[in-house]
This record gives sequence, structure tokens and C-alpha cells, in this order.
Amino acid sequence: MRVGLLGLGRIGVFHAATLAGLADELVVSDVDRSRAEEVAARFSATVGDPFEADAVVIATPTSTHAEALEHACELGVPAFCEKPAAPTVEETLRVAETVERTGAVVHIGFQRRFDAGYLAARDALRSGDLGVLHRVHLMTADPAPPPAGYIPLSGGIFRDCHIHDFDILRWVTGREVDTVYATGANRGEQYFAEAGDVDTSAAILTMDDGTLATLQGSRYNGAGYDVRMELAGTRGAWAAGLGGRTPLRSAEGFAPDGDPWPDFQARFEEAYVAEMTAFLEAARGERESPCTVRDALAALYVAEAADLSRRTDRPVRVVEVTK
Repeated sequence: MRVGLLGLGRIGVFHAATLAGLADELVVSDVDRSRAEEVAARFSATVGDPFEADAVVIATPTSTHAEALEHACELGVPAFCEKPAAPTVEETLRVAETVERTGAVVHIGFQRRFDAGYLAARDALRSGDLGVLHRVHLMTADPAPPPAGYIPLSGGIFRDCHIHDFDILRWVTGREVDTVYATGANRGEQYFAEAGDVDTSAAILTMDDGTLATLQGSRYNGAGYDVRMELAGTRGAWAAGLGGRTPLRSAEGFAPDGDPWPDFQARFEEAYVAEMTAFLEAARGERESPCTVRDALAALYVAEAADLSRRTDRPVRVVEVTK
């Protein structure tokens, strides 16, 4: 299979390394031609038009996602795109309509769906091992903040960071979020506040069946990269992401037995490989898209509700932001 890769920033190069072991031929492209040539040489790829391949992986800046996805759809080229499908609800709806009109295969990148821990927790819930689910807790904490120039373009912590939590909450529980009450604080650099964003976040989410979920986030988790999900039911409790490299120590003496996760790429390396494998299977017609634009839109609606809640200091029902 000939696979194209558009965009060779940090995540693009990461995908190039993965695709080099999965694709028969890799074609790369970037606005910086010299970077494309450098990456091509490193991974035995060629520089060319990624949309002329059998499938394309889009790893460009968020502002370009919608245009690139629509172009792939019109050409009939199966496309994988890093989240989000588009920066706004309106653009995401347009992309979804294009996908449905053309019948194209599109997979939006939410790699947590392919992590072994989240898969096991989902299976435990679906099998009845947890009984009736009563509460969920979600955590996403980065060890260090992104550059100052990134924050004004990020969409805010709920759209940029916690959208992964919102997607995995829907996917693991099989339920939709009804109401969000979110808040945040600025405990670090001033550039978060200047962009109208926060660096520390929290939320209470009520699911459509009454299950309660809590959420915490930070851009300053100095101990390391910490991403977890806890599910507690009437028969048992499970945690995804709690292991020997989780940057968490117990006052009673428990401590990690390995180096803390430094970043999302190290933490989810195996999940990224599984995710890309699933995309190529979908591109070959061997399975349905494992994460559609409509899935991405559902998570974006929750992020929109959370951001509105934080700004207005009130609970927000997701239907208030749904279009």
C-alpha cells in the first residue's frame, strides 16, 4: 500500500516512523521542502503529492485540516487526520457532510481508543464486571506547557487537551454527556490568561443516564505526563493508565518502578501503531472507520459546552451548543 503523509512537524515525523514499518511505500510532503527531503531520507520515503497515494495521513496545523480532508474526500482517497477534524463546529459539520456525500473513508485521530488499558476498561464495563457504573474520573496532565505562541491558536484547554478525555468518556461508557460544569485557574505563565485560557482545569460531567464523571487537567504536572481514567461500579473498579511509569507517589509508600512518562508520544506509542494499523485496514476496506468525523464532532460539542461553562460560571447542557 502506498501511503501519503502531509505535514512533518513533531507528530508528523512520529507518524512517518510508524508508517515506515506499515506501508509498502511512503510519500511525504511539507511546506518546508528541505524538511520533507530530510524526513524522506531518514525513513526511505519519497517526496511527492500525498493525495496521489492509496491513503493519506494529515498531520498539518489544525487550521488546515478541513481543507485537506475535503480535498481527500473529493479525490476518493481514504484519509487519517489528527484531531480535530476542523477548528470550529461549523467547519466540522461541513467536513462531516462532505464525508457523507462522497462516501469517503475518514479516520480522526483519538489514539486512546487503541490503548490496551482503555480497551480493557471498556471490555470490563461492557461485560458486566464493573456492575452498574456510578462514577468516572478523568485526568490529563502535561509535564510542561506548550510554547506561548501555540496557546492563542489552540482553542483553549478543553478543545485542545480535554477533547481526548471527552472522546474516551463517550467511547468507554457508550453514553453521551448531558451537562457540563467546568472551571479553571491560572497558576503559571501569564500568556494563558492573556489568551483567555487557563492552565489548570476541572469539570463535573453528568451523563445522559445520570452517571457522574469528574475531570482534572494541568499544563504544569512537573512529575511527568499523567493520563488516567477510573471507572467505579456496583461490582468493581478499574483504572486505565495506572502503572509503573505513572508519575504518582503514595503517602503510604507506593512509588513508580520506572521513569515517569515524559510525553504523550512515549505514553501512547503502542496505541499510535495500533491506530495507524486500524486506519490502513479501513482504507483497504477491511473494516469501518474506527473514529468518524461525527465522533469527533460529538467530542467537540462537549468541549464547546465546557468552555462556555467556564466562561459563564454555570452548568451548560450540551444541547445548548449543538447545531
